[in-house]
Amino acid sequence: MKRYDPEKTPPAEEWLALEEEEKQRLIERHHRKARIRLPDVRMHAMFHMVVENQLAMEEPPVVRALHRLQSGGLTRHDAIHAIGLVLAEFMYDIYNTNGASGGPEESYYPALEQLTAESWLNS
Repeated sequence: MKRYDPEKTPPAEEWLALEEEEKQRLIERHHRKARIRLPDVRMHAMFHMVVENQLAMEEPPVVRALHRLQSGGLTRHDAIHAIGLVLAEFMYDIYNTNGASGGPEESYYPALEQLTAESWLNS
């Protein structure tokens, strides 16, 4: 894979076969070429990568969220951002509770099931 475009679904096998550093580099390069200004391009790319990994592994709550968000009018890129925000909140909770906040099925997946294009746009 030579290029990453968040508006196109990368081939799952090809995506998952890449080293994480290469995924990060591809995502960062896309954002730089698109002249998208970010406070921390590495952190932003990390969340993109995790969401793309989850989609490539066909994690049902993540796949359902992507479809629901796109059906609600979001671009694929914006839907990845919306899912990434929920992921960031989940990771923040884990960090602040030393892992006591439970696994993804206790907070991340339920939050994804509640996520809509409207709630993302109003946040």
